Amino acid sequence: MTATAAASDASDRRVQSPHTGWTRGTWLSLADSLLAGVRPYASEGHARITPPGPAGGYGRDVDGLEGFARTFLLAGFRLAGERGADPTHLAQWYAEGIAAGTDPHAADRWVRLDEHPQAKVEAASIALVLDLTRPWIWDRLTPRVQEQVVDYLSPAVGDPTYPRINWVWFRLVVQTFLRSVGGPWSAEDVAEDLATHDTFARADGWLSDGAERSYDHYVGWALHLYPTLWARMAGATDLRPAAARAADVTALDRYLADAVHLIGADGSPLLQGRSLVYRFAAAAPFWVGALAQVPSLSPGLLRRAASGVMRHFTEAGAPDRRGLLTLGWHGAWPRLAQSYSGPGSPYWASKGLLGLALPAEHPVWTATEEPLPIESADTLRAVRAPGWVVAGTREDGIVRVLNHGTDHAVPGATTGDSPLYASLGYSTATAPLLDEAAWTEPLDGVVTLVDAAGRVGHRTGFETLECRVDDGTVGVAASRSSTHWLVPDAVQEQHGSGLAGHAEPAGTLVVISLARGPRELRLVRVEEVARTGLRLRYGGWPVVGPTTESAVTATTVHATAGGLTSGLAVIRGGPSRSGVRQRSDASPLGDPAHVPWIDQPAATGTWSAVLVTLSRLAAVPADPVRVEVRDVPGATEVRVRWPDGVGTRSVVATRAPHD
Repeated sequence: MTATAAASDASDRRVQSPHTGWTRGTWLSLADSLLAGVRPYASEGHARITPPGPAGGYGRDVDGLEGFARTFLLAGFRLAGERGADPTHLAQWYAEGIAAGTDPHAADRWVRLDEHPQAKVEAASIALVLDLTRPWIWDRLTPRVQEQVVDYLSPAVGDPTYPRINWVWFRLVVQTFLRSVGGPWSAEDVAEDLATHDTFARADGWLSDGAERSYDHYVGWALHLYPTLWARMAGATDLRPAAARAADVTALDRYLADAVHLIGADGSPLLQGRSLVYRFAAAAPFWVGALAQVPSLSPGLLRRAASGVMRHFTEAGAPDRRGLLTLGWHGAWPRLAQSYSGPGSPYWASKGLLGLALPAEHPVWTATEEPLPIESADTLRAVRAPGWVVAGTREDGIVRVLNHGTDHAVPGATTGDSPLYASLGYSTATAPLLDEAAWTEPLDGVVTLVDAAGRVGHRTGFETLECRVDDGTVGVAASRSSTHWLVPDAVQEQHGSGLAGHAEPAGTLVVISLARGPRELRLVRVEEVARTGLRLRYGGWPVVGPTTESAVTATTVHATAGGLTSGLAVIRGGPSRSGVRQRSDASPLGDPAHVPWIDQPAATGTWSAVLVTLSRLAAVPADPVRVEVRDVPGATEVRVRWPDGVGTRSVVATRAPHD
């Protein structure tokens, strides 16, 4: 590129993408780098791609299939958006892999759908891209290879073992493709899977991944992605009524109105939920919104969100210097993976490049980027379905979520707390602790009971009481938990949920979170305890870094590391003790992690309160917070005078309506 051309390109980036500098050319370059990076790890017939690293929980055969299918997604987006223009011969290279993978006699054949459940997941990606790139791959396959593909995909028909979660879309996509090429399919299966999907619908366009309170990135990169892509498949035309298709788009539109508030100013997605090794797949729902032409979010804002997410990861070291995606968040950090994850698993991140399937003249590429909500002002939002109050601060670009509705379980469950789901707090700047102790002894983002032996209670199965914003000034969320100690079972299935085991009641807590800016006023009433001598523990936000500053008194504690300060200060309650707990190899963001905590006697029938802060300021402000609490029938009135002088009044339910 000449100096004149380079200057022109830089000018275009500033004009079209003033916030991220990312243009379609930037995205194309990244896609080509990712696809080139995996080629040295392909089998001779191209059917398996097995990046370096230890074998995944399902073995090398599955690893190789994942590597092919998930990078095939990216190759398909690349081909579709360029209308088949193919300077790196992606179509031919992947077609050779399809021929070998579906050949039952090939040395690198694929694991079949009736041999291993994970093949059902990967088959959906293969079918989706074969449909998306039909003129350039499927139509050019020989009749024999086409027959092999149909034979490979056919076990999906009539298979009742697909879990009734996001997996219903894997059977739907495969059967819809089979229908379009004259293969076997089942109208009953399709109707059942679409009906199951409809049961996932929750408030405000959100979807739950099954019957549990499972709210995470799967809402966007799976449950909203597949309906939009599936509706455009050749075989889907008459399978879903027009009104239902329109309802899917309406739900997506409403969901995105919340999702765009969950991105930090630095582009970081929320660090919450399982499968975080998929990283920039978190950009997928914004591209889906562009594809579906949602009415409420502009193309410039959608691209700003997606490009911000992508830039966040590339600047933090993903992909790595080899051009590979590893098991981790920024760099490699294997603890973040689920038990089934392998070296090919992270390439579901390809979904985050879905925008490349849209041609260069699409409005999402030609529009000028618009700022994220957090770049324009402080944000305060109640997200009812997952029970989240979202508070973002423009000054430091952090989005915080106070969680009173999500635990990857059902009300009344007595499993352990999953650090990925059951914490009281998640943010775009911190990660929950994920070492072994985090699963048995919750520490960060907790209000819990601790006994004399040091056993720490879990709150999973809690009951959501409130989730709203009062007068645009204070976020209000509340929950009631039957806190329990847990003796974990010897054998666990590590798929993101809390540990299974034997539960012993510890006591009942009502917890109220009032959010304003970087502060949360966390109020707690102990309603009953299983024994005397228990301590009430508050855990703060985890901060990470090799050096830290901390200050500890009986009523205040803060830790500063990695440019973040996490603090706790007692506002109401009995005598306290506090400290900062350090954990090693506990966070994908750095090492070690530091968590401030405060303990008080677990006195029943009275309200305690602690001010919880997270900011990029050098120290926690010492500005006073004044609180008045008064119980009324079935609720509690809380009046707060905040450090900025604003006064708020909230009447918060402490019992569910059926109590």
